[in-house]
Amino acid sequence: MESRKKKTYKMIIFLTVTACVLAVFASAFLMVRNKKVMINDWFVKEENVIGADISAYQGEADMETLKKEGISFLYIKATEGSSYQDPQFPVSWQSSLKADMPAGAYHFFSYDSPGLSQAENYIKTVGDLSGRLLPAVDVEYYGDKQENPPVKEDVRRELQAFLDALEEEYGVKAMIYTRPDIYNTYLKGNFDEYPKWISSLYVPIRWVYKEDWHLWQYTDRGRREGYSGEQKYIDLDVLNSRKQLSDLYVNGE
Repeated sequence: MESRKKKTYKMIIFLTVTACVLAVFASAFLMVRNKKVMINDWFVKEENVIGADISAYQGEADMETLKKEGISFLYIKATEGSSYQDPQFPVSWQSSLKADMPAGAYHFFSYDSPGLSQAENYIKTVGDLSGRLLPAVDVEYYGDKQENPPVKEDVRRELQAFLDALEEEYGVKAMIYTRPDIYNTYLKGNFDEYPKWISSLYVPIRWVYKEDWHLWQYTDRGRREGYSGEQKYIDLDVLNSRKQLSDLYVNGE
């Protein structure tokens, strides 16, 4: 039988090891929670279909180089609110067409202007979407909106007006880009039939979002060759492995 001294020694070792393991996990959790560590790259596999979303911040994009860098599709910022057009959009839009890069155009939704006029801005700027990916709308906080959140009913009304106008124009339901917290606050239960593009930058999407989704933006710190703007990083997205890229085409190509 073991002596009391030996049992005590083993218990001390066990408690010390346990405390060290818990400390490591606690530190890792706090670093992820405080957005100091990004672990999503560990959960994206080589066989996943990877895309990127770009705007004027990335400057001129070399589509052929992006292809060689493993980018299989793009979403390009077109418009914001009721009057803003991204200055790089026309060049990137045409370049993607010439390079046969699957691409869609997205709109940054404003809580400060009517949804219908925002849709008119998008439609006028983007034009025909035949052979392109679904139109997308980016619904997130900006400025002081997180500290002073918009009224839920107002957001839903104007976003629905925007989406209805795009569906009437293009004959498809636009894809909604958002974060899990914004989805739960503003969208859940009212926009379930729309394809979702979910941003979860610090933890895998399945940890924080249980609904159906098409695209997951898994990092805003991607590095690729093929763009020359002031922003050195690029947003990277992964296609749900249960979906096909053809699911995102306006005409199902």
